[in-house]
Amino acid sequence: MNNTQTGKKRVFSGIQPSGNLHIGNYLGAIKNWVAEQHKYHNVFCIVDLHALTVPQDPAELYQKTREVALLYLACGIDLEHCAIFAQSHISAHSELTWLLNCVTPLGWLERMTQYKDKAAKQESVGVGLLDYPVLMAADIILYDSHYVPVGEDQKQHVELTRDIAIRFNNLYGETFVVPDVLIPKAGARVKGLDDPTAKMSKSSVTQGHALRLLDPPDVLRKSIMRATTDSLNRIAFDPENQPGVYNLLNIYQAITNKSQAEILAEFEGKGYGNLKKQVAEAVIAALEPMQTRYYEMAQDPAYIEQILKEGADRVRPIAEHRLRVAQERLGLRK
Repeated sequence: MNNTQTGKKRVFSGIQPSGNLHIGNYLGAIKNWVAEQHKYHNVFCIVDLHALTVPQDPAELYQKTREVALLYLACGIDLEHCAIFAQSHISAHSELTWLLNCVTPLGWLERMTQYKDKAAKQESVGVGLLDYPVLMAADIILYDSHYVPVGEDQKQHVELTRDIAIRFNNLYGETFVVPDVLIPKAGARVKGLDDPTAKMSKSSVTQGHALRLLDPPDVLRKSIMRATTDSLNRIAFDPENQPGVYNLLNIYQAITNKSQAEILAEFEGKGYGNLKKQVAEAVIAALEPMQTRYYEMAQDPAYIEQILKEGADRVRPIAEHRLRVAQERLGLRK
């Protein structure tokens, strides 16, 4: 995965192994990774250390980490162009985080929108929640990443990563590549089916909230048919006045890759029932081959352990080299 030999840029991204991956994770991230993977050297991480910012059942976290890795593969990630590994398997992530902590102003972290939103809902806030963006910065810049494909809600974290990298470079000399964000045009932020004003959540256990990637077809169809819409009885891309309808159209557009004009022509004169049926069939058809591949691979637990080990071995030299350079810049080694 040497950038200089092929001229390809490097992409880094990751997903937490907490909760259940859903259609928003697929449309906002994984589907785009698959579509673009041949253009880049790709480092796709399961960010299990990030998951620890909230209490986790150890056995479940272990299994979910492997589930996410299998879903990456089942969705079409090609190991010829991509490395898949667990964040905790490369200690340089934690080591670089401490170095970056020492150059990151506290005010930068306290202004982060996700931190403020989550902290406002908790009586006590762990240091890990505050420091989450610094660990994310370490994840990204360890691999000389040029691009980070994320949803809109993570854009601020990538901007902070840029600020941290620039600050370190200014203080200690050129050390890190300053990454850019990549945001998909459609499906970037899928909302909950039961509440189209809130982001679809991996951790929600409410029936009908999310379309989980491993939900069977009858569950997917039932959830979509129950999705919140409105009483206007018109099909339009109007997120302000029709958030529920817009959410369904957003999902449909991201799955089918049709233009807004094509979709509006397709549903002209039709009602919400027809829209929901069409969205359900598109979602089921898109997820069926992925689910088949997932369950086939899940029959061999040793296979995913091998994939995670080989992925970590493949990228560890890159991470350790960048960590050593940072340590040298700080005077920790020659």
